Amino acid sequence: MKDDKIFIVGGGSAGWMTAATLIKAFPEKDITVIESPDIKTIGVGESTLGQINEWLDFLDIKDEDFMSFTKASYKLSIRFEDFYKKGDGGFHYPFGSVFENNFVGNKEFWFSKKKFFPETPLSDYATSISTNMALVNNNVLFKNEDQDLPLFNFKKDVAYHFDASKFGEWLKEYYCKPKGVKHIVEEIINIKTNEKGIKNLNNKYDADLFIDCTGFKSLLLGKTLKEPFCNYSHLLPNNKAWATSVPYKNKEKELKPYTNCTAIENGWVWNIPSWDKIGTGYVYSDKYISDKKALAELKKHLNKKGLNYTKSTFNNIKMRVGIHERLFVKNVCAIGLSAGFIEPLESNGLLSVHEFLLNLIKILKRGKITQWNRDNFNISCKKYFDVFTEFVASHYALSQRTDTPYWQDISNKSFYDNRLVDSQLKSTLDCYMDRFNFFKSNAGIHYISTGMNYLGKEPVDKEMSTEFKHILQLRKNELKKWNDICKNKKSLLNFLKDTIYKS
Repeated sequence: MKDDKIFIVGGGSAGWMTAATLIKAFPEKDITVIESPDIKTIGVGESTLGQINEWLDFLDIKDEDFMSFTKASYKLSIRFEDFYKKGDGGFHYPFGSVFENNFVGNKEFWFSKKKFFPETPLSDYATSISTNMALVNNNVLFKNEDQDLPLFNFKKDVAYHFDASKFGEWLKEYYCKPKGVKHIVEEIINIKTNEKGIKNLNNKYDADLFIDCTGFKSLLLGKTLKEPFCNYSHLLPNNKAWATSVPYKNKEKELKPYTNCTAIENGWVWNIPSWDKIGTGYVYSDKYISDKKALAELKKHLNKKGLNYTKSTFNNIKMRVGIHERLFVKNVCAIGLSAGFIEPLESNGLLSVHEFLLNLIKILKRGKITQWNRDNFNISCKKYFDVFTEFVASHYALSQRTDTPYWQDISNKSFYDNRLVDSQLKSTLDCYMDRFNFFKSNAGIHYISTGMNYLGKEPVDKEMSTEFKHILQLRKNELKKWNDICKNKKSLLNFLKDTIYKS
């Protein structure tokens, strides 16, 4: 199959991220985006992960290029509140490397500290092993060009909070169209097929390859080619969301470098502080609560947090949770929501978009597309999706909440699934019982499991050794040094004023 002429069906962040990736990788190809004039994008705000920086690097896009247009801010961590138990005090999953050396110990050291000092809060784990947490705890940011703060890499260890719709708009106007991507605004009312897949759109638009970026309706892959959809509701309990935004009351204080996720009665609420507003919303299951009551629960939560929603517009979203059996079928490849969706927890909305796109260009660079290429793409993307699905599922599996029927059912749910490509949940949770394997990995699951008080084997030491006391003091000194470096730096607000929002 040739791929010289490519039609991307659907705009939004997924469509224009696809166009940007393809025009960068293949500037000689004929690339067109066709989108409806009437369909609004889902994007109401987005919290990204650090992997997006690899994709931005590939496109030669700097954060200063798009941040002011998209009203973006920087992000260093994700905080989880009340997932373990109501009133648990919360814990962080910070980005970046774990601080370990022969003098101040490693991840394993903290568990001995917890044994000898049981009052140590679970939140102390991230603070003790991540230098990024010194920035988070002081609500400051700096580029660390002199490497004053160990391990913190500004380029790799920050992600973004931004308006997803505006991000797609920026890519369209300032990246894709200037590089030659064609743009058609037209409703798709007719799709003809043949033995190769899609023959044409509206009886006039043909192409070698069609990319489906039509969102949850999956117009090409799902509705037209009838590719079966694998529902993951047995692992992920939520299928609806209320989304809105609220204004800042005290921007200096409320503009924080992390996404906050708070578990409430029938799901959880996100808090995403971008430059001009706070994005917020409630992810829930309509099996346990009606849309009307869910909106009331969200407003109750916002009242508790002191957030003013009197002028806010609330958008109700029905989520299709799962993934198609195959994403690349004949001459159609799905990217974004049309391919699959996990749920917003762990900020994975755009993650699969740029990761699947990087897989796609590897295949397209080979020249002619064969069935082996399609199969390879499908297996690679499915495995990536399944592993992340089980990572998200672990946030529910490890919860100890039983205060509502929603959380009671989760506590009795089996999260094992042998049908998935890679049963990550079983392997990662089981390896916590083997602390050697667990601590060999820097995967973020160790932050989640520790924050949920799933600590693995008890340290064997019966009393504190002189060596342990020495390491403990070294660690305290190291943490104080990190804090002293950060406490006099500019707040995130002022850092953004100096670097992005100068006018």
